[in-house]
Amino acid sequence: MNTKAKILYAEDDVTLSYVTRDNLELYGYSIDFCEDGVEALRLFALNHYDICILDVMMPKMDGFQAAQIIREKNEDIPIIFLTAKSTKEDKIHGLKIGADDYITKPFSIEELVLKIEVFLKRTGRKNKKAMGEIALGKLVFDISNHTLVGSDKTRHLTYREAALLKLLCENQDTIVKRDDILMQVWGDDHYFASRSLDVFISRLRKYLATDSIVKIENIHNVGYRLKTKNYTESI
Repeated sequence: MNTKAKILYAEDDVTLSYVTRDNLELYGYSIDFCEDGVEALRLFALNHYDICILDVMMPKMDGFQAAQIIREKNEDIPIIFLTAKSTKEDKIHGLKIGADDYITKPFSIEELVLKIEVFLKRTGRKNKKAMGEIALGKLVFDISNHTLVGSDKTRHLTYREAALLKLLCENQDTIVKRDDILMQVWGDDHYFASRSLDVFISRLRKYLATDSIVKIENIHNVGYRLKTKNYTESI
């Protein structure tokens, strides 16, 4: 278990926050806690964090607004929403503004800790060794720095965008099944993770569109395949 990871936790439910903080500290995490989005941004500006856990419905500034500002300031930090709102529209909105995952209330501490550990492992919190670069046509994917470098622009990827692109790159010209992507990048294959995958594939396609020979094929009801030449649209 990682004993040094620092977490920003914003939640306005006093009872839930007390129980959650107490348990996360027992697991060895360092927790900075606040009860609204404005204070979350103040703390974020003053400290370094490895992950942010934000309630959606908070006073002064909600989690969506806070996450959007945090993402503008830091493109890599994982952001998890805690929410009683479980509609598809709310979740997709959260993903579009830069969140990496959702946990619907009520939740178990074990579920939250599992997600935290998965994020920390994938962001290289425990071992930040350089992982190299991958050429994608005229683009260069810098894996360790989570950047996609073109001739006139460098795009910074979120941790999950980078993890998904890395998996596709490692299996270039080979079909990667949806279920395999979900388990390796999201850690589960539930409905929401599947919808989240669709959003992230759309994002990567937009980023890669600057080079016409780089494509992510959709293999209907099977998965995806990254190709950098001889692209044929699959139906």
